[in-house]
Amino acid sequence: MYADQFEIYHGNANPELARKICAYLGVQPGRAEVFQFANENIFVRILDNVREKDIFVVQPTCRPVNQSIMELLIMIDAFKRASAGRITAVVPYYAYGRSDKKDQPRVPITARLVADMITVAGADRLLTMDLHQGQIQGFFSIPVDELTAVHLLSNYFRQKHLEDLVVVTDLGFAKRARTFAELLDAPLAIIEKRRIGNLDRAELLNVIGDVRDRQAIIVDDEIDTAGTLVETVRALEREGAKRIFACATHGVLSDPAIERIRAANVVEVVLTDTIPLPPSKRLPKITTISVAPLIGEAIKRIHRGESVGALFSSEISFTQELLLWEDGVARTLDVRAEDDQAGAASGTEPLEVSSTAQGDR
Repeated sequence: MYADQFEIYHGNANPELARKICAYLGVQPGRAEVFQFANENIFVRILDNVREKDIFVVQPTCRPVNQSIMELLIMIDAFKRASAGRITAVVPYYAYGRSDKKDQPRVPITARLVADMITVAGADRLLTMDLHQGQIQGFFSIPVDELTAVHLLSNYFRQKHLEDLVVVTDLGFAKRARTFAELLDAPLAIIEKRRIGNLDRAELLNVIGDVRDRQAIIVDDEIDTAGTLVETVRALEREGAKRIFACATHGVLSDPAIERIRAANVVEVVLTDTIPLPPSKRLPKITTISVAPLIGEAIKRIHRGESVGALFSSEISFTQELLLWEDGVARTLDVRAEDDQAGAASGTEPLEVSSTAQGDR
């Protein structure tokens, strides 16, 4: 049995998200050294006693992808050799998710390879968000908890009170997009597309569904180069959509995504912070929602042996109470605008919600 304590550590991939998770739970991040030598070898040293403790390592495998993966693997190995009681790899963004099958001769299944490496390194379970395909869970021989940002994103748009909505997605994300559409009480339209060779480019074939004179919300698991997004926006314009929004869990935003989004006729692009958004990629039309409360709640439930799936059931209202994190302050979305207006009128700041109080929910 591991000790009745849990600690959260992080690598260099997204330390800000790890700090937000710790703030939500009312704990301090664990102390560790994680850096590269001049020869690009990665060194890890855990600065705390972790013997028999429940350890959560927060490390999305985002850019630089291969360095992030190696940091994760070496950290897991360090905790295993330090006699941690249980090690959970918290990987909000799982890289190589597209390489989940042999769709050409003599190609690897890299998503399975990464899963094997995480398992062999010594992880006891995985906590992740919106895998490219849910079947990737089956590549692991350890328990996998897959969270989804669909409820958070749909709640963001619900608070906008948009009318005549239609939710638009491609076939690969159709199942979760159907949940998104049901939460907004909107119809679902499907984009038929095919990827051209090994290029980051897709060809759109058809829009299946009625989008004319409607406000469209494009939903997907990630936005990479934004090529598919731009083509989808053009197709919806041709079909007569009035206004177009977009949202995704993972904002990879590889070049030239920012230029494409800036030029695209899209009102707003909503992303989560599973991947850090550097200042150079922040646009007025890009909104970021933090998944820290959701991951923090899942960590708490895993540690206590409670149901993680219950977070998304109708009996739990947590995912319907979206929290925005701005400068470490958590506020509910539906009162943010009113608080800001009231604060501006009275010359006072909106009330701050204590992160400790949130952690005791």
